[in-house]
Amino acid sequence: MQLTLGFSPCPNDTFIFDALINHKIESKGLSFEVVLEDVETLNRWALQGKLDISKISYGVLPLILNSYNLLDAGGALGKGVGPLLIAKKEIPASSIKDLTIAIPGENTSAHILFSLAFPEARNKKFIVFSEIEEALLKNKVDAGVIIHENRFTYMKKGLFKLMDLGEYWEKKTGCPIPLGGIVIKKSIDHSTQKKVGELIRKSIEYAFDHYPLIPPFVREHSQEMDEQVMKQHIDLYVNDFSISLGKEGKKAVKTFLEVYAKINPTHSAKEISLVG
Repeated sequence: MQLTLGFSPCPNDTFIFDALINHKIESKGLSFEVVLEDVETLNRWALQGKLDISKISYGVLPLILNSYNLLDAGGALGKGVGPLLIAKKEIPASSIKDLTIAIPGENTSAHILFSLAFPEARNKKFIVFSEIEEALLKNKVDAGVIIHENRFTYMKKGLFKLMDLGEYWEKKTGCPIPLGGIVIKKSIDHSTQKKVGELIRKSIEYAFDHYPLIPPFVREHSQEMDEQVMKQHIDLYVNDFSISLGKEGKKAVKTFLEVYAKINPTHSAKEISLVG
C-alpha cells in the first residue's frame, strides 16, 4: 500500500523520517511517496486534504480535525523551543500592537503564540519563515516572528530579540509548546493508521540510536547550515515528545486547542482523535 507523506526539509523532520523513507527499517508492506515542502504549504494542503500523512503546524490542527487524526509520534513539542519576536532595534512591548509584524504563516503555532501575547496586534504580514529576517533588514516590516534555524542566526545579522513567545506560553499555561504534529487521514483504515504511527516511532528510535551521526538525507536538505546548527536544530525539536506525546504532551495539545478557540471565537475547542 502506497501513501503520500509530506514533511519539511528542516533537520528535525528529515532526521525523524530518514530511517523510514530510506529503508533503514522494515516498512511492513507500506511505501511512501514523499513530498518535501515548507510547513505553511503543508498546512494549506492539509486544509485541502491533499496528502495522506503530513507534518502540520498545530495552528492548523483545529481546522482539519474532521478529516485527519493526530499521530502520537513524530511531532515537535518542548520547552524553550518556541518562536521569537525580533526586530532591528529594541521596541517596547506596549508599541507592538501598532506595528507591522511578519508572521510565518496564518495557520501556524507561531501565529497563535504571538496572538496570545499580543491580542491587539492587527497589522500582520504572513510570509515564509525563511524570508522574515530579510524583510526586517529591508525595513518591509517593523518586527517578525522567527522559527526553526533562524533562532540560531538572527543575532549574527544584528537583529534583537523582543520576546520569547514560547517562554510567554509556558508561563501562561504551564505546558510545553505544541509546535508541529503528524496527521493522517481518517479515511485510512485504523490498523494502517496505527502501523504508520509505529513506523514513525521506530524511525525516530533508529535515528537516536545512531545520533550524533547526521545522515546524508539530513545534510542534503540543510545545505546552508553547518553541522553544529543542524545538531542544535535536532536537539531542540526532536525529543521524548516526538516518540510519544505522553500525558504532558496530550495536555499541552488540549490547552492549545482551548487557547485557539478563545482567540478564534467562531471555532469551538474540538476533541483530538489521537492514534498510537
